Amino acid sequence: MSADSAPINLTNHFLIAMPGLSGELFGRSVVFMCEHSEQGALGLVINKPGDINLAQLFEKVELTLGRQELAGQPVFQGGPVQTERGFVLHEAVDAGQGESVYASSMTIPGGLEMTTSRDVLEAMSSGGGPRKVFVTLGYASWGQGQLESEITENSWLTVAADHSLIFDAPVEERYERAMALLGLQPWMLAPDAGHG
Repeated sequence: MSADSAPINLTNHFLIAMPGLSGELFGRSVVFMCEHSEQGALGLVINKPGDINLAQLFEKVELTLGRQELAGQPVFQGGPVQTERGFVLHEAVDAGQGESVYASSMTIPGGLEMTTSRDVLEAMSSGGGPRKVFVTLGYASWGQGQLESEITENSWLTVAADHSLIFDAPVEERYERAMALLGLQPWMLAPDAGHG
């Protein structure tokens, strides 16, 4: 990347791990980018379910989940940073004047918000809250220039995010479906593809 090229902004994009990227968390991972600027990047891994579901998470924070359709939904491993903290990715809930109804929300272009405050969980405990939610413990982050460097090293593919992949696609299909957004299949990128 030349010094005079415009900086890339991958907010509201997926990072898709190249087949050569290994490790339990990032191998075969799809990361939804919540924020990307010259200062760094923040994202949530959307295809690594954790050990607990939403009903169990609500028990841990001493709330009752008032929406039974969400009870069995897994809580995901969003990344290696702040793994004890919950992050709720959801459809934007407008309180007017472009403000979120929740205390600590990051607005993501494309109609989503990421909320870290307890009030979104309290809304869900009373049967309300955003219609579609995706909950993680932890997040992934990159320092200034780190993500751009990893992309240059062919660790990640990038594609505009398809929100249905986050909220509706079966977890085990998310990696392949994200690849398909680029017209690719994982075997096409395998390190030993084409050598026989």
